[in-house]
Amino acid sequence: MEISDELLCLFNGEVTTTEDGYVVEIPEREVENGTIDPESVYRVAIIARGGKPSEGGESAETTVPSEPQPPVEEGEIRYVEIEDIGKQGDGIARVERGYVIIVPGAEMGERVKIEITEVKSNFAVGDVIEEDFE
Repeated sequence: MEISDELLCLFNGEVTTTEDGYVVEIPEREVENGTIDPESVYRVAIIARGGKPSEGGESAETTVPSEPQPPVEEGEIRYVEIEDIGKQGDGIARVERGYVIIVPGAEMGERVKIEITEVKSNFAVGDVIEEDFE
C-alpha cells in the first residue's frame, strides 16, 4: 500500500452509529498537537486492520502498532526551521505528520541543525548543534 506524503496523522478508531449516520472519532491528541483543526475539512481513508475485513464486519488481526510511531529517534540529526515559539520561549519545529520538535534556545525563523535528545509519543526535544545552515 502506498501512503501519501500529505498524510497528517494515523490512528486507530471505531466507527460508531448515530441517529443520522456513522462517526469516526478523532483522538484529542491530534487536535492538541495541531495536526488536525476541528474547523477544517479533511479526506479520510478507512483501512481494515490486517488489510481486509473479516467475517461479520469485524477487523482482522493487525501488525500495525495501535499508535503511530514518532518519526524521529534519539541521537538522530535533523535540519529544521523554527516555525513558532512555545509558551516557555523554546523554538518549535514540525516534521512529518506535524510531529513537534522543541528546540530550546532557537529563535523564530532560524534554520538549525539539531540532534534529537529526547523522544516522546507526541513530541521530541532537540539540541542545536549548528545554527543558520544553508
